Amino acid sequence: MDYQVHTLPNGIRLLYKHAATNITHTCFVINAGARDEQPHKDGLAHFIEHLLFKQTERRNTNQILNRLELVGADLNAYTTKEYTCIHASLLKQHLERTLDLFEDIIFHSTFPEEELIKERSVILDEIASYQDQPEEAIQDDFEGMLFKGHALGNNILGTEESVNQLDREDIAGFIASTYNTHEMVFAVIGDYDFNKLIKLAEKYLGVVPANTSAKVRQKPGKPKGELLRFQKPISQTHGVIGSLAYDSAHQHKSGLLLVNNLLGGMGMSSRLNLEIREKHGIAYTIESNYTPLTDTGIFSIYFGTDEEKAAKAMKLIHKELKKLRDNKLGALQLHQAKQKFIGQIALAEENRLSLIISMAKSLVDFNCIDTLQQVFDKIDIVTAEQILEITNEVFDKASLLTLLFEPKD
Repeated sequence: MDYQVHTLPNGIRLLYKHAATNITHTCFVINAGARDEQPHKDGLAHFIEHLLFKQTERRNTNQILNRLELVGADLNAYTTKEYTCIHASLLKQHLERTLDLFEDIIFHSTFPEEELIKERSVILDEIASYQDQPEEAIQDDFEGMLFKGHALGNNILGTEESVNQLDREDIAGFIASTYNTHEMVFAVIGDYDFNKLIKLAEKYLGVVPANTSAKVRQKPGKPKGELLRFQKPISQTHGVIGSLAYDSAHQHKSGLLLVNNLLGGMGMSSRLNLEIREKHGIAYTIESNYTPLTDTGIFSIYFGTDEEKAAKAMKLIHKELKKLRDNKLGALQLHQAKQKFIGQIALAEENRLSLIISMAKSLVDFNCIDTLQQVFDKIDIVTAEQILEITNEVFDKASLLTLLFEPKD
């Protein structure tokens, strides 16, 4: 294997991948996200992620921010439906400084009331800013429709109402119930001796008390297909068409990733881009996305176009979906699709920060990580018959949800 793993007695895992470089990328992934929030606590996971950078038992905000910036390192974090991730990029010699900071902010933040008030205001501004971007807001609203009544449908940022109600008790409860040490990974890609990394991890993370509280995630139900339209103060029509898809452990995940790339993935040669943008010139942005989660998945197609062209854009999208449902890919088409996708994956591995975060998440979810060759092999064995099965299941017209944001008259 091209990586090494060491598990501390408290369950926290150290993941290391060697790279002959003076630049280190590191992350701390916690298996806790927006879907783990209790009812009416929308935005809590994201709120905590912001507050981790505010004050600890040993450092104030300036000391936290300057700890890495003073040595030219980059520190950041983000929250998803299922994870909280703190990450940094730095010169090789500053790894211990970084791990010291990670341990401090994750396990010793104090969440003072005055910081809650300030950061709540910042997040409310973030929510307002997001709502001014229809191409972003429609994705969240689509997922809210897809997972209606389930925590996966919550906006990661929360709502104005929910964020205003979050308090220190909510924070303490969420951390106690979801920040489980056996579902945490500290990951490093760089040029180190693994045994020395183990000693560093033991020094800073080995003293963290074990937390093994059981986390229960409910699988969402299946929504019915429908079309929803909302008028907004916007100049263009924005639309999302999609459905539930395969989870991250499903046998057809690689096949759907391949189909998604063929249909509307990276590059200008996707089927949707060639048909709708290049041939007909009716949408500047047209793309598809597949996001596998631990117990479900999301497939969606996004487009933005002039109001009078929206109906034609949707007709052409459904035409492309029907082609994939009805027609088996030829041997050359399938080979070219695989070669394109494999090449893109290989190039993406050059982004070492994204790579180590992806590896850490895989370790959290599966307790193992596929090598690049194993990823390629899974794509190579996808057959044209499997793609027909996938497209007829995921692109079933009766189960497709459509959400439109239309300009107000």
